Amino acid sequence: MAEDCFTPPRSSRISVLKEANGTPVPTMEIPASPFMQKLGCGTGVNVYLMKRKNGDGSPWAVKKVNKLCKVDVKLRCQKTLKAEAKILRTLDHPNIVGYRTVGKADDGSFALVMEYGGERSLFDLIEKRKDEGFEAFPANVIQKVALEVAKGLKYLHNERKILHGDMKSSNVVVMGDFEQIKICDVGFSLELNDNLKLKDPKAFYTGTEPWMPSEVLLGKEIMDKADIYAYGLTLWEMMTLEIPHVILPDSCDEDDSMVEEELDDAYQNSLGTRPALPCLGPNYQRMMELCTACTDENPQGRPSAEQIVAALQDLA
Repeated sequence: MAEDCFTPPRSSRISVLKEANGTPVPTMEIPASPFMQKLGCGTGVNVYLMKRKNGDGSPWAVKKVNKLCKVDVKLRCQKTLKAEAKILRTLDHPNIVGYRTVGKADDGSFALVMEYGGERSLFDLIEKRKDEGFEAFPANVIQKVALEVAKGLKYLHNERKILHGDMKSSNVVVMGDFEQIKICDVGFSLELNDNLKLKDPKAFYTGTEPWMPSEVLLGKEIMDKADIYAYGLTLWEMMTLEIPHVILPDSCDEDDSMVEEELDDAYQNSLGTRPALPCLGPNYQRMMELCTACTDENPQGRPSAEQIVAALQDLA
């Protein structure tokens, strides 16, 4: 396919949207999906690579609603995308995917245009490594991811007073051979107060179930440490190449319904706890200690992002 097929057609134009408060927001028309390379997908949304005209400047990533979704799902996803755009415009950090603009997709729906943070998510790389028969990522790679993601969380928590709210490997994007590591998908983030607790105690924490901490599951007070639990499980993913708390049957010899029920009970009972760590060599000792601290069921027992960054920088 020719290079120009990935770029907006010459008829693309810049226009302006307005937020509820009347603030003008520049926007651009986005080319149809077949003219862009698909990078990935999420619940109700797809992400595409949009190369810029004549190779002028770095490519952008475009997130837009999946056309095949039901109407109610589309509306919900559009609302989340607009919320993400509003938050992303206020952020500026090398470990957070950057905001570029907003746009109108070919079907008239809202689209978010972002910095192209990497070819694959960390989750994709974990799945690839598992499929190829490898075991844990090298300890130095896990340590690098741990530091870069912690830097991004420190910025969100301490400088911007924001809880990411959905930390996991699929919300970390990687460029090349871990040259660049960035947090993405801030659409479900929540405001923190000066004490790093939820500004609105009634705010709904969305998250993703296997990465949810005990305080969320039990309806207790939520603070920055909710992200730290999920961050710890993200490191656990890199050591085990598995999804937290998900246990697959070893065989199909027993009654399938009984096995499914037992596994579901085990899964539900394990949520919010610290999953067992694998037996790895001495090179992994520091990362296993960090993972153990971050996945403490008591949020007060978990380190802050600021403490993690300081410890990892000293270790480096």
